[in-house]
Amino acid sequence: MIEPQRTRATGVLKVSAHSNPNSVAGALAGVLREIPAAELQAIGAGATNQAVKAIAIARSYLHASELDLVCVPEFTEVEIEGSVRTAIRLLVQRLPLRQAAESA
Repeated sequence: MIEPQRTRATGVLKVSAHSNPNSVAGALAGVLREIPAAELQAIGAGATNQAVKAIAIARSYLHASELDLVCVPEFTEVEIEGSVRTAIRLLVQRLPLRQAAESA
């Protein structure tokens, strides 16, 4: 299971309000096929909406690989051009489909 605040995911994908959720989902699925966890960062409601849609789409992409996803949202602070902003950090971990069904 994901341990929030304790481990940083290697794959970090930054999502904006203008990001295409299908493209983000493809990138997320690609990262999760290679490593067990990824991180999406979003600043603002529009970006968070696109990120959540991307996670839902990525689940369908990974279903054929018999993988499911677990997502843990949390707040984080990021510095952009010298200004500190609050962002949503979505930690996403892959699980074998069987294990995901058993823990539901």
